Amino acid sequence: MRFVWCMAVCLFSLSWPSSAVAEDLNPRGPLHSLSHQDNLKTFLPPNVHLLLDPASIERLLDQLDGDPPDWQALYGHGHHDPGHDDRLFALNRERDAKRQGNPALSWPVAFAWLGELSAYNHENEGFSVALGPKFIPTRWGIVRFKPEEVPGNLVVTADSSQRKALQAEIEKHHRIDIEVIMTGRLIPEESLVYDFSHDEEGRGLIMPFVRVEQIHYVRLH
Repeated sequence: MRFVWCMAVCLFSLSWPSSAVAEDLNPRGPLHSLSHQDNLKTFLPPNVHLLLDPASIERLLDQLDGDPPDWQALYGHGHHDPGHDDRLFALNRERDAKRQGNPALSWPVAFAWLGELSAYNHENEGFSVALGPKFIPTRWGIVRFKPEEVPGNLVVTADSSQRKALQAEIEKHHRIDIEVIMTGRLIPEESLVYDFSHDEEGRGLIMPFVRVEQIHYVRLH
């Protein structure tokens, strides 16, 4: 059910206007089967900052903005509070200005979204990928990474033996969940957006905006 809900969020995100994805972004790639996340470094860009868990994400936010906002004061009496939107707007503009020139804005970063393989498509010569965001609780609030543009037409390629094994799982109605690892850099002019969760009243939501440069597909065992 949660994955279906994430798909709905993703489809909603596709309707947002945004800049074009980098021209060299390749939506096709092999499925890496790994036993541990540390093995990601064998094929990700050098010096990339892995933002896959609360601790690593908190370190980035600490470097960018110092301290979490006072969410309770910002929320006030909630969405019906006449000053609610003004306080959020002021917070975002103030922190955007203070963040200018911060070296962390140029860090190469990697984050994950949720993926699920569907049946093999002979026309695309690969497995299509359904995609949805991850929501990660941190001491700063809920973090949801947002690509500058959500990549589409994602395809996982496979050699003959791997393809047969994956097809056999799908035919048995086994869901194949994967991690879609996106690498890139924060968008300097709007690197972080502060908002409130629509699912948990008063809970802060932070959206780092990333210009995606590469996509990798991972299945952890």
